[in-house]
Amino acid sequence: MTQASMALGLAGFSFMLTVIWGPPLLRVLRHFKVGKTIRVEGPERHFTKLGTPTMGGVLIVSPVVLITLLLNATSLIGVTFLGRSVMLPTGVLVAYAFLGAIDDWEGLPPLTSAFYPNGVPAYQRLLPERRVLLNAALRRGLGMRARTKFLFQVVLAVAAAIGLRYILEVPQLYLPGLKGEFELGIWYVPMAAFVIVLCSNAVNFTDGLDGLAGLISATAFATYGGIALFQGQTFLAPFCFTLVGAIFGFLWFNVHPAMLFMGDTGSLSLGATLGVVALMTSQWALLPLIAVIPLSEVASVVLQVTYFKLTGGRRLFKMSPLHHHFELSGWSETQIVQRFWLISLLFAMIGVALAVV
Repeated sequence: MTQASMALGLAGFSFMLTVIWGPPLLRVLRHFKVGKTIRVEGPERHFTKLGTPTMGGVLIVSPVVLITLLLNATSLIGVTFLGRSVMLPTGVLVAYAFLGAIDDWEGLPPLTSAFYPNGVPAYQRLLPERRVLLNAALRRGLGMRARTKFLFQVVLAVAAAIGLRYILEVPQLYLPGLKGEFELGIWYVPMAAFVIVLCSNAVNFTDGLDGLAGLISATAFATYGGIALFQGQTFLAPFCFTLVGAIFGFLWFNVHPAMLFMGDTGSLSLGATLGVVALMTSQWALLPLIAVIPLSEVASVVLQVTYFKLTGGRRLFKMSPLHHHFELSGWSETQIVQRFWLISLLFAMIGVALAVV
């Protein structure tokens, strides 16, 4: 079996596991009322999503971890499908999923059954100031403190960067058009940690519309999986395509109108793992192309906040992250998702072309 066919086979197997596992997970989340909260200042159309089950990242992480562990266990009987090198991105996937799950759990308001889901119209009828009071009165509802979450992200990223540098000893950086490895020396660990944290938050900001973060993430992982195949990384490529299959399975339930949201459980873990995968291929200089949409979402937030402070309250965008700006400009949710995905596909193809130069 060639590595490409094995990678695609794992993607299909992961997809089937995820689709099978989806309905039971939905029933569990609905039973415990693990429902989505909505930003009061967000677009009005989002209030219809109030109470939709969240923490769907579990649906992605579980089959990937199961398949990875099972395939690594085959080495005990002398058959090798995946190497131990993929245990690092798997560990990052699990660690950030756990961090995101804590944030999602702390962000769950104790809404009464009246709001799940029949109470959504009642919530919409509230005046804006009443919505503010309601949200303020809810237990938790805001999630983990941003500084606390960021601190944990940095600690996990530094640990992963050290593992990449001193345990896996991956090449530090390849630049398009240049032969050989570009050495960063002592700067590799902080730069690698920065990439992981940046990607984690970038995908997190992208997760705001049905199917958007999933489609963009799947495209990026497929791209780096293809690059890994070109490089002969026979363990990393199947891992990437296993993730692609799981994300496609999640999208089965997340396409508009979504029955399930990934939450921080999915977005933080997918973003951090994408950063690790990019670092393992040493082609992380191509992230601005391959992850053009998530990085644009982050840039829009940074620019919005900076411009707001410098101008004393004026806004550069109608709302950030960037997809909300286009929502308030009159684009439908499906238009934004499809157009952003087309842009992502185009830039991913350019990224692959540069990687194999």
